[in-house]
Order: sequence, then C-alpha cells, then structure tokens
Amino acid sequence: MEMDSATPIPSDKEFQLFQQLIQDKLGIFLPAQKKALLSNRLWKRLQACQVKGFGDYYRLIQSPQGKGELSIALELITTNETYFFREQKHFDYLQEEILPKLRPGGNFRVWSAASSTGEEPYSIAMVLRDRCPSEWELLCSDVNRTVVEQAKIGIYPDMRVKNIPPEYLRRFCRKGVGPQQGNVRVTAELREAVQFFTLNLHEDFPDIGKFDLVFLRNVLIYFENDNKAKILERIADKLNPGGILFVGHSESLHGISTRFTPVKPAIYRLAGR
Repeated sequence: MEMDSATPIPSDKEFQLFQQLIQDKLGIFLPAQKKALLSNRLWKRLQACQVKGFGDYYRLIQSPQGKGELSIALELITTNETYFFREQKHFDYLQEEILPKLRPGGNFRVWSAASSTGEEPYSIAMVLRDRCPSEWELLCSDVNRTVVEQAKIGIYPDMRVKNIPPEYLRRFCRKGVGPQQGNVRVTAELREAVQFFTLNLHEDFPDIGKFDLVFLRNVLIYFENDNKAKILERIADKLNPGGILFVGHSESLHGISTRFTPVKPAIYRLAGR
C-alpha cells in the first residue's frame, strides 16, 4: 500500500509509544520495520479525529474520552490477511489422520483461536461437515471485534474463495446476485454451526471447556518468547489429553514450550504429564 506524500510518519519516539501500548494491551510486539504499516493503518483515523500527527493521536487514545478510538486503533493494527484452506497440509492431516480415528457418537471439539474474518473457521467447518463421523463443535475467536462481526456474516469476494474445493464451493457457498453480485456467502447451515466470540490471547481465557484440536496459526510470530510461552501454557490447559495443535508453517515451539511434542512440521501433540 502506497502512502500519500502528505501522510504523517511517526517519529522514532512516537512509534515507541505505540509499540509499548500495543504490547501492554495485546502482548504483541511491533518491530521497527512495521512503522510504515502503523502509518498506513492509522492515517485515516488521524484524519477522522482531526489531529495533526501521531503524537496528538496517541494522546487522544490514551485519554478517557479516547477509549472508543483506542479500540478502533488496536483493531486496525491487528487486522491480518487470510484465505480459505490456507496451509492445505493441515486440512489433509485433519481429514486423513484425525477424523478417521473418531468414533460415532462422540463429541469432537475444535477451536480456531485467531479466526480473523472467518476463512479459516469456515474451511474447518466444511471439512467437519463432510468428514467428521461424530458430533462436533467449532468455537472461533479473535481479538478484533470488527473482523469477528465480518466473520459472522460470512460474505466474501469471488477472488477470496478460489482455494475452496469445487465440491465444497457447490455445497457450502451461494453466489450473490443483484447488489451482491461478485460475492459469495457461506450457507446459513454452516454459519449457524460455528460459534464466534472475541478473545485476547494475552489475557486469561474464559471457561470455554476442553478441545481436541486447536488452530493457532500465524499468530505466535507477533509475540516475543515470554508471551508465546504464556499463551502456549494456556492453550495446553485447554486441550484434552493427546490433543493436537496446529501452528503456522513459519512458526516453531522449539525452546518455547515443553508441553507439546512435534508430530509433523507445524503440527504438535499435547505431551503427557
């Protein structure tokens, strides 16, 4: 994304203030090379709030009257690109190694712990609806309230659904018409089978029960090792014995957590105690 020549750039000192704020609120470390991202994501908010620069905007969101704006800023910074059936090997493992071993009559619980705008949860739901022999539950959370609301609606541009297998596209998606031409919506059946809620991985988890499988993909890269370890400890406590954790293929738990045993690249099993 190119920035207009008039777009203000935070000074090093201003960036450090935002860096500390994001770490305090979300546990996410924003490295110095993300200064341009911060500028791009927040520039329109500076205009909307009629402030001249990042120093004034920082003071606004730190003030009592800026609480709502703080939420907007944090959501803009944490919005990430995603797509359907990202990292296909995880879905292959789910279909070929996990689901065939389940017994009819059980209850298979899955948590998508960084669900973003819903592409990951609905990809999981399609596979579960197609292949899971037992009853299943799928809980999906994200720190960003705006993307959670988008996910509940389940509408995506045509170009975003190209990785959905044709059979799943036919069964679980509907093409938009009229004003929605060029969009696809996940079926009501699938939307109603998925539970979305907001959750900050940096804070204590609510009582959401235990899970057999957790997707925590492409999230740990935003945290420093101490916070990664704390998050993984809380995730481990939410897994049933032998439960599986999927992380991003650029992520590793080596040297961070002893609660998990590697199974395949980016796939871990909860270790026995």
